[in-house]
Amino acid sequence: MPETPDPMAAMFPKLGDAQIERLMPFGQQGDVEAGAVIVNQGDSHHGIFVVLKGSIEVRNVSAGDGPVIRVLGRGEFTGEVNVLSGRRTLVRIQAREAGTLLEINRANLRRIMQTDVALGEIFLNAFISRRVYLIANSVGDAVLIGSSHSSDTMRLREFLTRNGHPHHYLDIETDSTVYAILEQFGISVTDIPVLICRGDQALRNPSNAEAAACFGLNDEIDQGEVCDLIVVGGGPSGLAAAVYGASEGLTVQVLERNAPGGQAGASSRIENYLGFPLGISGQELASRAFIQAEKFGARIAIARSATALKSTRSPYTVELDDGKLVRGRSIIMAAGGRYRRLDLPNLAQFEGVGIYYGATRVEAEFCREEEIAVVGGGNSAGQAAMFLSGIAKHVFLLVRGPCLAKTMSQYLISRIEASPQITLMTWTRIEELDGTKDLERVRWRNTKTGADGVLEIRHVFVMTGADPNTEWLQGRVELDANGFIKTGADVSNGWPLRRTPYLLETSLPGVFAVGDIRAGSVKRVASAVGEGSMAVQFVHKVLAE
Repeated sequence: MPETPDPMAAMFPKLGDAQIERLMPFGQQGDVEAGAVIVNQGDSHHGIFVVLKGSIEVRNVSAGDGPVIRVLGRGEFTGEVNVLSGRRTLVRIQAREAGTLLEINRANLRRIMQTDVALGEIFLNAFISRRVYLIANSVGDAVLIGSSHSSDTMRLREFLTRNGHPHHYLDIETDSTVYAILEQFGISVTDIPVLICRGDQALRNPSNAEAAACFGLNDEIDQGEVCDLIVVGGGPSGLAAAVYGASEGLTVQVLERNAPGGQAGASSRIENYLGFPLGISGQELASRAFIQAEKFGARIAIARSATALKSTRSPYTVELDDGKLVRGRSIIMAAGGRYRRLDLPNLAQFEGVGIYYGATRVEAEFCREEEIAVVGGGNSAGQAAMFLSGIAKHVFLLVRGPCLAKTMSQYLISRIEASPQITLMTWTRIEELDGTKDLERVRWRNTKTGADGVLEIRHVFVMTGADPNTEWLQGRVELDANGFIKTGADVSNGWPLRRTPYLLETSLPGVFAVGDIRAGSVKRVASAVGEGSMAVQFVHKVLAE
């Protein structure tokens, strides 16, 4: 009988002697004694360690002493995705026996990954597969205690999940052990959601920014530095700009208000993006792009919102929600849009507890074997309907127009029409939401026939048209009648230079707009990625002027 392959082997490749020799100039050798802690959970100042002699062990310490995840011998190395960004490590690494290690710091690791293709591929594949393992096995320093009836619980679960931060989730509705944990920290049930950080700090209903700070998701921003490029928004267009800008030697600072991926990051599956014939989830695509940007040295600040553009000439100054300032010689606006909210008086009461604006597996958990509704006629709504139809009992797709042909790709229309789990309701609007604490039912009306009715459903996914995230610009750049940013030949007022604006340039020289926030843009992921990469070429021209 053949031996069963080790499922961990792919995560822990072994470097050969020739490969180790190529690494030697980039690191520092050091001896360790048996039992010595090399990296503790929460450390953020180490790079990676390559075992030259002896052995070390990687431990999961999220539950007491924790089991050994893997013993590493000669040629094996530590590290996962957090090493690239300098975030805190989620495991403990200690010497199993006396030996010798080669430590390679972050800067040299990035240099290796950019100059040695073979080694770079080995490291990156290992880092990504290890991160997947940590998420799947909830290995980390986060415990979220919440309730399925709490919108803030949903907000924090989405934030941690979409940022790829492993965490344990405990629901007070279903887990009787939760009360003992709350009592240990002196917390009342009324304080939930509670985020326990690193096992010793309990945050009562923290903001996303507070959660990011607790887990060290961001480096401190140097307010005195003037970077080459500020990218506002970490959706597909912003991440593309970060990848191309950083890979071409620019110092890039990305500001993302929530999580990488933007609206696309909340998509269950994208099937018409070039190179992915089987499709890819928005979160997976965003995660890969995020890692790619960090590989080239882009700095990405999570849960940091731009609130004002403080200057109208280079170097530009962007004010953040905490009052801090970021300065750059150029800016790419990639803040995207947000789904329009239903015009209903009690909508806010049910947001996060029945009304959702994304269709990921976090939201889908609540829909198993239940009837649900999806509102919208675009690709995002179609993808959500198809994804949820495999989980929910039945999906009602509510569209305000006569059909899907003008707003949705044909491949999705064909699947929706062929699915017995989906009922398409055209000319239909939601007129009323009803429920005590959570959503319990909706009243709908057909605007063509006047017919109306009630659907006894508790979950509605809203994916209607988008409004641009341009309020923070406060008139600094020229907008169209719908609030989208004008660029290129559409710029008409106050252009200060002799040359005409570049294709994606706004009414401010050196400030560009890409993706959904730009007037006239094609609302597709591939188009957004193309615009983000294209804008970097114009940034180079501006910096050379």
